[in-house]
Amino acid sequence: MTKKIPITVAEGDGIGPEIMAATLRILEAGGANLEIHKVEIGEKVYLSGENAGIQPKTWDTIRNTKAFLKAPITTPQGGGFKSLNVTVRTSLGLYANVRPCVAYAPFIGTKHPGMDVVIVRENEEDLYTGIEYRQSEDTVHALKIISRPGCEKIIRYAFEYAKANKRKKVTCFTKDNILKLSDGQFHKIFEEIAHEYPTIENEHWIVDIGAAKLADTPEMFDVVVMPNLYGDILSDVAAQIAGSVGLAGSANIGEHGAMFEAIHGSAPRRAGQNVANPSGLILASVLMLVHLGENTAAENIHNAWLKTIEDGVHTYDIFKDGISKKLVGTKEFGQAVIDRLGKKPERLKSVKYDASPEKMKLYTAKATGKKSDKKTVGVDVFIDANESVESMQKKLSSLSQELILTEIGNRGVRVWPETMQETFCIDQWRCRYMSKEKGGAVSHKQIAGLLGKMVEAGIDFIHTENLCIFDGVPGFSTPQGK
Repeated sequence: MTKKIPITVAEGDGIGPEIMAATLRILEAGGANLEIHKVEIGEKVYLSGENAGIQPKTWDTIRNTKAFLKAPITTPQGGGFKSLNVTVRTSLGLYANVRPCVAYAPFIGTKHPGMDVVIVRENEEDLYTGIEYRQSEDTVHALKIISRPGCEKIIRYAFEYAKANKRKKVTCFTKDNILKLSDGQFHKIFEEIAHEYPTIENEHWIVDIGAAKLADTPEMFDVVVMPNLYGDILSDVAAQIAGSVGLAGSANIGEHGAMFEAIHGSAPRRAGQNVANPSGLILASVLMLVHLGENTAAENIHNAWLKTIEDGVHTYDIFKDGISKKLVGTKEFGQAVIDRLGKKPERLKSVKYDASPEKMKLYTAKATGKKSDKKTVGVDVFIDANESVESMQKKLSSLSQELILTEIGNRGVRVWPETMQETFCIDQWRCRYMSKEKGGAVSHKQIAGLLGKMVEAGIDFIHTENLCIFDGVPGFSTPQGK
């Protein structure tokens, strides 16, 4: 007898225990060769004093199994609780979030019956690092982190996914017309890697018009790769326009583990009523089986689910008069899938899983180790102050004999030396100092000296950013303004 594959299972909160029970029954009936290790995560763990919603011993269980199948959890309001999803993804290095968004017309309502899009979302960085600061009375600050290794891993994964699953095109979404350095790096690396896959079509869209096209004409897209925040938002949009967010499962893949989940929340108001649709978690479990190499079971369960949908056996969220045949609850839907194991849909396209995990290469990205010719040429000092630009300029210009104040900005707009009276300013100011010699280097000692002078002058500096040039190319943005 083949040795069973150990997986970690968390029933979660709200509707989680109900949809997980239905999913586990289907996995067992479908012949999945799994050994279940249950753990508790979520609301009860949060309220017990673990602000990440997971106990230390649970990490060992996850680490010692081959996959983590997780139902939705509830994060208590307030109290500084961390997102468990983000914690697991980043702590375990699950850098690729994969969300297939497929239409099941005419059995589930959609305006896009031909839709079959896979969103590949970067999972570890961007604004989801959650690095935020309140810097003044009125202003908070968040850091957007986009690294070369992070970009390389997710973009290469998207192309490898397309290759393994016989997809024809990979599209990149960014906002690099505005975020020229951060999103610009993502786009640049996409172009570099695309050249390594000449048989796969590639294209780039600015995320706003790309999102509009995705919502209006999803048939244009195949595999779409993007940074974390855009991917989170647009995968929900894509799932909804395909038919329902409640139908979408997701995979979180890394070099050292994998987590599978529905993309919807815990819906506590529906808990305990036997009405929730378990489809998102069922399809997440299918993704898990494929990842584990259990392709026969994955194919069997997925086709049975498609047959159930095709037969009009629907939960309340997708039930529609004239199309649906039978309204069922969570347990009954799960049983309907079990009853159809071994069958295939007749009108919907059946699935065939022949791509083994070996075909999906996971790229190990490391810091480049490259040593550019890096030169510090200035510093931006952010200041908390409620006073006029003219008053600030007088104070700041005379602080240093070695560095000169070249401009003052507010929310990315230059307000000195050029200004427009209509510009609205807040209490956070960005003050740029450069070397007296044009293009000259600035030392850390000079920067520290400038900050010391600010301390003596009673100026409340709240953040600094060194201005560096790498191989002659500025590594900092140019303020907007006149």
